[in-house]
Amino acid sequence: MERMGSPENAAPVRNPGPAWGYRFLIACDAILPELIFRPLRWLGTLVAVPLLSDRRRHSEAYLETILARPPSTREVLRHFFAFEEFLMLRLRIARGRPHRGVLAPDALGFHELMFSGEQALLGSFHVGHSDLIGFLVGPQERRKVFMVRQRVGNSLDTEILGSQFRQWVSYIWVNRPENLLFAIKDAIAAGGSVAMKCDRTEFGSKAEEFLFLGARRSFPLSIYHLSILFRLPVVLAVGLPAGPGCTRVHSSPIFRPDGSGKAENLGRARAHFQEFLARLEDQLRADPFLWFNFAPLPATGR
Repeated sequence: MERMGSPENAAPVRNPGPAWGYRFLIACDAILPELIFRPLRWLGTLVAVPLLSDRRRHSEAYLETILARPPSTREVLRHFFAFEEFLMLRLRIARGRPHRGVLAPDALGFHELMFSGEQALLGSFHVGHSDLIGFLVGPQERRKVFMVRQRVGNSLDTEILGSQFRQWVSYIWVNRPENLLFAIKDAIAAGGSVAMKCDRTEFGSKAEEFLFLGARRSFPLSIYHLSILFRLPVVLAVGLPAGPGCTRVHSSPIFRPDGSGKAENLGRARAHFQEFLARLEDQLRADPFLWFNFAPLPATGR
């Protein structure tokens, strides 16, 4: 696997918004009742969205694809507000608000992993509460989780969450000047499971085409290559809102590499990934505003 990481002279990546934005939200949350603070967050979304030109275009393109019609301005705003509310949830959990994860009836693979206690590669997507799964698995199941993430500026939520859950959660930064393969190997040797996103083809990920939202689109298969290399099972999962203080985890069955050879294992891996993408598409069609991947939807063919 090629060496991962951004060139040292590359411009630093950062989240949009002012440097003081996260601390302002935390301060308001501490002193304002929700009856007042929530409308203020909606007003902040109204102000911010016109300034996020690239992300707004990606939101419009995604919503037009899944709705089969151009989205209204209100629907685009609702999409960004849903993400803002998830960000607010992350900040609240980082500051100690209780939050729990529960397994959906279809999360058989995740349940099997939790019952067996074995290490695994956990694949997720920029959907709903999925970014919280690692923080829920650690303290609830007493499992060490290494989360593969891109380090960006202006990400106080990630910093505070990492500190709050440091006993169970560690980060593997893909844009540090190190080899990702060795970092993952060290994490596995330390007895942890590794969680990574599976919906962006970046940092040299091994991408292939799958049917999603009516077209052949590129998704990374790196998690399965790592599974075959390290002989670890793979479970794909997403976390969806399930009421106040709760995230419901949906998962794929377990994919286990066997001794049939790399080509055969990758063939099973493609079928495993495609099956979960079909389920994910059904979930997004039920609630389109839970897709938080404000990036292009690459379509390479019908």
